[in-house]
Amino acid sequence: MTKQQPLSQSFGRASGSYERARPGYPEEAVAWLLDDSPKRVADIGAGTGKLTRQLVADGREVVAVDPDAEMLRSLHDAVPGVPTFVGSAERLPLPDASVDTALFAQAWHWVEPVAASAEVGRVVRPGGRLGLIWNVRDESVEWVRRFGEICHVSVAERMITNGDTIVHEPFGVLEEKTFHWAKPFSADGILDLARSRSFYIGADAANQERIDRELRELTDALPELADSGTIDLPYVTHAYRAVRL
Repeated sequence: MTKQQPLSQSFGRASGSYERARPGYPEEAVAWLLDDSPKRVADIGAGTGKLTRQLVADGREVVAVDPDAEMLRSLHDAVPGVPTFVGSAERLPLPDASVDTALFAQAWHWVEPVAASAEVGRVVRPGGRLGLIWNVRDESVEWVRRFGEICHVSVAERMITNGDTIVHEPFGVLEEKTFHWAKPFSADGILDLARSRSFYIGADAANQERIDRELRELTDALPELADSGTIDLPYVTHAYRAVRL
């Protein structure tokens, strides 16, 4: 995808950490995105298929698109029956009006929104839907706030905090809804989560070592993680939907 393209296409290098640590999405959030839409769904920026497998389990007919072939190989291993295509939001390898809904999970912040809206509008049928979704850590919890300091604010987190999530024609008004939940993590899981982030992937070896060290100091100080324990990481899932006019 065009915006910050080198990082957007770098996640294949960390596909193992991404698959192990990144959470899926609350079922109620996915249901809200889809609402009563028919079954044909494009998962764009699909990564290792965290959302794809939820859509398949729900009985949807899914096609997955991602700019990183390595991520799509991981997706194929997880959901072998789903067709996969290398492509971007601005240049989709899909026919006109071929899907009922296009979904972007942890992905819209990498796109150029005017061009992406136009191209997604080409492949979504009139009356269909565009859905965007992000899991964002709830930093009202002190240790989670410290995790964010160590790993830096992501492009997506900054965009959502600033209210900059936008779509353009041919889509209408963007509705938003939030969902609160938590996922348990081990100490190693927290490290994997950091290693799946674009800031870590793009950092040099010295900065990666610093992040690893500071995260180990953080997890060592959390009593819940002693003796191979786990701790809940609270999330706020931000979901957005708009109708194709």
